[in-house]
Amino acid sequence: MSNLSRIELLQTYAEQEPDNPFNWYALALEYRSANPELALNYFNKLLSEHKVYLPTYYHAALLHAEMDHLEEAKSIYENGIALAKEVGDQHALSELQNSYQNFLIDYDLI
Repeated sequence: MSNLSRIELLQTYAEQEPDNPFNWYALALEYRSANPELALNYFNKLLSEHKVYLPTYYHAALLHAEMDHLEEAKSIYENGIALAKEVGDQHALSELQNSYQNFLIDYDLI
């Protein structure tokens, strides 16, 4: 299946089930390299409308950092870490903490 076909299919799913965060998350991931601005819009939608969808935080923070939105990336990492602790997801917590530390080092924020 081509990237365009996947995107069309995911857009259909998102229209049919707008309250399912996975559909928006999958769209954001599909657009991440081809259209980062649109991917960022989808990630921001998830962060505002589906705050407890934990997978969003890692990818949204990375994309914000790549686009030099460092304050936004820092905030997203911190919020994701807090959420992972709150829900007790040790795997997500570990990934977010490691990525956050690398982010701080890579961008000389320590």
